[in-house]
Amino acid sequence: MSANSEWPKKRQEAAAYIRSKCDVVPQIGLILGSGLGALADEVSGATVIPYNDIPNMPVSTVEGHSGEFVIGELEGKKVVAMKGRVHFYEGYTMQEVAFPTWVMRTLGTTHLIVTCAAGGTNRSFTPGDLMIIVDHINWMFNNPLIGPNDDELGPRFPSMGLAYPWELVEVAQKAAESVGIKVQRGVYIGTTGPCFTARAESQIYRLLRGDAVGMSTVPEVIAATHAGMKTLGIAAITDVATDPKAGPRGILTHEEVLRVANLIKPKFIKLMKAIIRMMEV
Repeated sequence: MSANSEWPKKRQEAAAYIRSKCDVVPQIGLILGSGLGALADEVSGATVIPYNDIPNMPVSTVEGHSGEFVIGELEGKKVVAMKGRVHFYEGYTMQEVAFPTWVMRTLGTTHLIVTCAAGGTNRSFTPGDLMIIVDHINWMFNNPLIGPNDDELGPRFPSMGLAYPWELVEVAQKAAESVGIKVQRGVYIGTTGPCFTARAESQIYRLLRGDAVGMSTVPEVIAATHAGMKTLGIAAITDVATDPKAGPRGILTHEEVLRVANLIKPKFIKLMKAIIRMMEV
């Protein structure tokens, strides 16, 4: 895609196409990470729009990301769910990664729930945990807001101090308790990928007080916060870094990440539905 100055026009074109297919104004946006797209199947009265059909929309090339907007109703709320996302490591620019978030905001979405699969760097975590993201560290060393500012969306210098509003963290915690699911809380570190974390990197992330690491989420949260959306992050912990002194780790693969995410799926769907039910929008 071309210069940053064209992004306002591009997001309006994408939103106009989506409105031509569906008249629902979504209150809550859902970005569904690796292996977590099944939540979109719970949306009732759904209009399904492939990314390929939407003007200017980047298309995922990664297994576990089918690439569809699903618009309808979930737990009494109007939602737009991204069944799969694009990543910086696929060769897209940061602006292209953020683009679907901008489109959702243009459609009228005020709240965003970003989900992802992540590796645990906190050794008290176990594979299969769900973690409420309370803050992030941008270890991608890039930012979707670099370039001309889209003044219609937000200010030139947005604060990330409230990127994860505490009231939404509390909603997620109460939702988990209401359905009997134990959740973790922690700081998410976003990296470029596509390599899984090296041992020394895991040690650094622990020194930075990071609890989980992944290859997504941060660009979308930055874009959403800039645009005035209230954002909640949920990470599915698919593996946990072990002590380097304990000997060689097993070889982590994307297939293993998807396998564990699939095992988490029933718990994840139960939690997400409870959160959406309890959110005030």
